[in-house]
Amino acid sequence: MDEWFTEVRPQFGTDGNPAAWPSERGLRIGCQRINSRFKAYREALGLDDGLDFHSLRRSYVTHLIEDGWDPRFVQEQVGHEHASTTSIYTCVSSDFRTRTLRRHLDDTIAAALRAQSGRQA
Repeated sequence: MDEWFTEVRPQFGTDGNPAAWPSERGLRIGCQRINSRFKAYREALGLDDGLDFHSLRRSYVTHLIEDGWDPRFVQEQVGHEHASTTSIYTCVSSDFRTRTLRRHLDDTIAAALRAQSGRQA
């Protein structure tokens, strides 16, 4: 990102333009253009038609959650006012759900066994 903003973006001659991703004409690149280019790449690679540019946003949110980032941090990263909106973007894998459930069950059982052994002593 640093290279884009310090070396590449300035070559677009966009002094004073707040757009992070200007086009060659100095304007912002529109969603329609991004989506059509993404579709062309998707088709060329033979990827599923259900994959759209917005899928990258959902994937980013999901990977942050699966990697253990604080949900509030993730919510702020993607600019959602409500956590419920962020949860819509989160599509964790079945492996992640299984690991999370296993961890909580193991913790609950361990705590119950500690409590039981404390009463027996």
